[in-house]
Amino acid sequence: MAAAAEIAHHTVNMLPVKIALIGALGIGAQWLAWRLQRPAIVLMAIAGLIFGPLIGYLMNLGWMPAAGHDFLEIIRLNPISDFGDVYRPMIGLAVAIILFEGGLTLRFKDLGDASSAVKRMVFVAAPIVWAAGAAAAHYIVGIPWDISVMVGGLFVVTGPTVIMPLLRQAHLKSKPANVLKWEGIVNDPLGALFAVAGFEYIRFTAMGASMSLVFGKLIFAAIFGTAIGIVSGIGLAWAFRRGHIPEYLKAPVVLAWVLFIYVMANLLADETGLLAVTALGMTMANTKFASMVEFRRFKENIAIILVSGVFVVLTATLTPEVLKGFLFNWRVWAFVFTMMFIIRPIAVMLSTRWSGLTWREALLVGWIQPRGVVAVAVAGLFAAELQALGRPEGSIFVPLAFALVFATVLAAGFTIGPVSKLLKQNAGGGDGVMIVGANPWTLGLAKALKDMGIGVLVADTNWRRLRGARLEGHATFYGEVLSENADMRLDHNAFNHIIAATPNDAYNALVCVEFAPELGRHRVFQVSTGDKDDDDGDSIAFTSRGRTLSSRGRSFDALTRDWWSGWRFSATRISEEFTIDDFFKSRVEDVDVLLIKRPDGALEFVQPGSVTKIDKGTLLSFSAKSDSNKSDAADTPRHTQAPATGLAGPASPLPG
Repeated sequence: MAAAAEIAHHTVNMLPVKIALIGALGIGAQWLAWRLQRPAIVLMAIAGLIFGPLIGYLMNLGWMPAAGHDFLEIIRLNPISDFGDVYRPMIGLAVAIILFEGGLTLRFKDLGDASSAVKRMVFVAAPIVWAAGAAAAHYIVGIPWDISVMVGGLFVVTGPTVIMPLLRQAHLKSKPANVLKWEGIVNDPLGALFAVAGFEYIRFTAMGASMSLVFGKLIFAAIFGTAIGIVSGIGLAWAFRRGHIPEYLKAPVVLAWVLFIYVMANLLADETGLLAVTALGMTMANTKFASMVEFRRFKENIAIILVSGVFVVLTATLTPEVLKGFLFNWRVWAFVFTMMFIIRPIAVMLSTRWSGLTWREALLVGWIQPRGVVAVAVAGLFAAELQALGRPEGSIFVPLAFALVFATVLAAGFTIGPVSKLLKQNAGGGDGVMIVGANPWTLGLAKALKDMGIGVLVADTNWRRLRGARLEGHATFYGEVLSENADMRLDHNAFNHIIAATPNDAYNALVCVEFAPELGRHRVFQVSTGDKDDDDGDSIAFTSRGRTLSSRGRSFDALTRDWWSGWRFSATRISEEFTIDDFFKSRVEDVDVLLIKRPDGALEFVQPGSVTKIDKGTLLSFSAKSDSNKSDAADTPRHTQAPATGLAGPASPLPG
């Protein structure tokens, strides 16, 4: 008894270690994916495989000393054993929050001219994929028809947890991007419901129930789940608008409400919870109430943590036998090939005819089809349920799910950029810059950036101030960049850096704070206050503003005064032959260094005190346009030619 108590105590103490390890692996994989610009789901899966089945395999070899075996036991993930009866409900609740957060991104106004294509993808393409996928599972994999129907229904999904990062990475044009986004989020619960339909059919027929009862129950579940989500979403938004819930409780209340709706919907009608929380998210996304932006960011943070943890957990549940089941089974890979290269493209091309999508857009949508965490989670759930009903064929669910997820994620993650460019569906952008505030200095900066081959978007609330930008041929946005209208009309694919350069320092700070969560705080810049120290009690706090623009960090008034006194922008090639030290030696007057364009095209904005770290690339500076400048340029070797203008010399002027 004492030994059993000691083992139980040891197991309980290990649970916090396992939870912390899952969090570290998931978020670590997300960070590494960001650094490497690779699909995060692949790295999360690798982490789960290493700390799950691989460590388990090493422990079973029997050659390891006791100390090493004990250490591996501590860091090994075996979720079903570690979490016990909590495992399945834990995964279900996490998937519910993920789908709710995805529903929050679906605003009907964002559909625009893609609405017809989205409807066809949901109501036409999804049933085609369901039917064809079931046939492929039966004839290729060789599983019975009833389980094949479950397989085909589940693999209708295209995971939003994978689609969203891919869209941010690829900068697609708005129409195909909207189709992919909406299809992924709407089809996720629908695919799960299709799989539930197949499972309920198997369960009820095993009990001797009639077909009319089976389908009647499923239709009721779909209607009931959608209705409860819509009604609860309207009620919650009403409570927010009326002030019945204080600001600091809004996000926690919604989080608790999502979990409550998911559980209650499942209790009242089996497996309708996912549909209910998705409808809840969509309803709140299309209902106006204050604090929506902050609330959405909170939910997005929660969803990222859950996606990271859930996928590591699901991958860690794999066993060496299951891995063999899809790595070395030609039938599994033949099924994956059929789903990717035959069924999906045909379904998309047929369903989107006369929908407003061009053949190029339809071909891109047909190719981008990554499955995500919902497919794997539901597959693992039903595999266990089928085997509990005495259907061992259900064990094929997990190998099929993982094989399809790996293949589609790898294909989409590594080819979405080249394929979108080949089909001319790339919106460009890349390292583009949005300049907020149209004035002589910023228009000169916009022209200099454009001459360096950098995309520029100039935004202002005054139509007349934008006249110069339009005459120069720059892309412009007329309106308030902080408004809800900008969320729809502003092309967010056109830039991934912001320069806020208006005379109002507080407004500049507000713009940077607004866009920092989307672009990253290291990519939002504003002109300095100049006349106040950052530690001054009257100045805007460092955490509530953007990074300081330019190496000298001068104020808007100082930059404007220098512009009218004749200062201009110039581009200079920095290399091993002409270093940054040589650049400063060739200048007899003060100079502001703004940024450097690296040889690979990446932009690096220069901060005060970091200018000496510049090594190679094209440097953009702001300085006096003097005769000494010209003589210095003439005496400099011709290898320092500035590609932005084609003129020889280290500092070829770019007149504004």
